[in-house]
Formats: sequence, C-alpha cells, structure tokens
Amino acid sequence: MSPLISTLKRVLKTRGVTYADLAERIALSEASVKRLFSQGTFTLERLEQVCAALEIDVFELAKLARGEQARAQELTVKQEQALAKDRVLLGVFYLAYNGWQIDDIVAKYEFTRSQVFSLLRKLDGIGVLDLLPGDQVRMKVARNLRLRRRGPIELAYGRAVVGEFLRPEFDQVGGMFRFEFRELSNASFEVLKRKLERLADEVHELAELDSMLPSKERQTVGVAVGLRPWTVSMVSGLPLRNAPTAREP
Repeated sequence: MSPLISTLKRVLKTRGVTYADLAERIALSEASVKRLFSQGTFTLERLEQVCAALEIDVFELAKLARGEQARAQELTVKQEQALAKDRVLLGVFYLAYNGWQIDDIVAKYEFTRSQVFSLLRKLDGIGVLDLLPGDQVRMKVARNLRLRRRGPIELAYGRAVVGEFLRPEFDQVGGMFRFEFRELSNASFEVLKRKLERLADEVHELAELDSMLPSKERQTVGVAVGLRPWTVSMVSGLPLRNAPTAREP
C-alpha cells in the first residue's frame, strides 16, 4: 500500500471519519470510496478533494507519509560508491526509486526480465531496496532522498548532469528558465533562501503524490535552484573612485 494511502487511512481513523462519512462529503458511493483505498486508484484531483473534505493540506499529508517511513535522507558512502561505479545500476536504482515496475523497465529499455532481476538483486544486496516475492520492490530509502554533497555520485556525474540539463534552450523543450539579479539586504536574502528550500521540498512532495500514477503518465523533470552573493562581471570591471593605482616603475 502507498505510504500516502496508509497515512490517509490513519487520518480518517484519528478523526473518526468512516468511509460512509467520507463518501457523503465527496459525493461518491461508499463502495467507490472503498475501492479508492483498496486499489489505490486516487488521481491527484481526487486526492485533493478527499484532503479538503478532511481539512488537511495535500502537502501536509505527504509530509506525514514521509515521517511515517522514518528513513534516512541520504545513502551511506558505501551505497553511493557502489552506485557511482556502475552507471547501469544507478539508472535502474533511479527507476525503482521513482516507482517503475519490472514490466515497465523491460518495455522501455533494452533489458530482459532476468537482467532486471539481476540488477535489482544487486540493489537489494547494497541495502537500498528489498526484492520481494511476486516481482515486488520495496524501497528502503527516503522518498525525499538527497545525494551527498560532493559525495561519490555527485563527483562522478554531477557536472555532466548539470551541463546536460542547462545545454538546451528551455522554452524549446517545454520548460522555462529565468535568471534575475538585484541588490538585496541580508534579510531579503534569507527570505529567498527559505522560499527556494520550500520549492525544493515541494518537488519531492509532488513526486510522492504522482508516484501513484503509472510510469507512462510521468516524466523526469529537472528543477535547479540556486542563490548566492554575486558580483556581476560587467559591474566589477568598472573603475572604483579612489582605488589604488599601480605605481609607475
């Protein structure tokens, strides 16, 4: 069962709301509500409707679900090293982390089922997931996983991935890019920093919500957030008044 649905059931129980009560609030039959929970067939719109009926924010629900899992937000150094030295293994880990099923991987990529199983067994061996009976995979890492700063994976692939991400014209591939720079106070700098941290968190929260959708209805979306003090080169080249000048020899 999805952590989100499990958490939603806990919210129902905590608030004393039955399936019949919920069905009345969202104008569905009780049988339909039961199917939503038993089959995990929530759309994002339906999930928002249910959350509104329970007076809980969707993002808050995602946070609760992450809290229930209580898993480490980083891989160990040894786990990152194992993934960094095997690009194919890292790729399959990424797909499994994003909820791809074995049949999905075989359908889209040049793998046989036995090859996928072999890779998943390696991932099981390094402790990032459990390979369960019935072709099921259970991740053992947090849904808001962060790579280690300057860790093995970032050092091996970080620059190449960022360069690949920034190379095309964003608007030509259906994206958007804006680069703004102004002079701000330290207080405003901290406000923007908190907003960017929240945006980064929302990327993971939305991904957790969308993980209930089939892989064919999802696509990888890159979001780069950055903020730092900076001196614009065209300004730094202007002559400063009363600046020391080089002495004549």
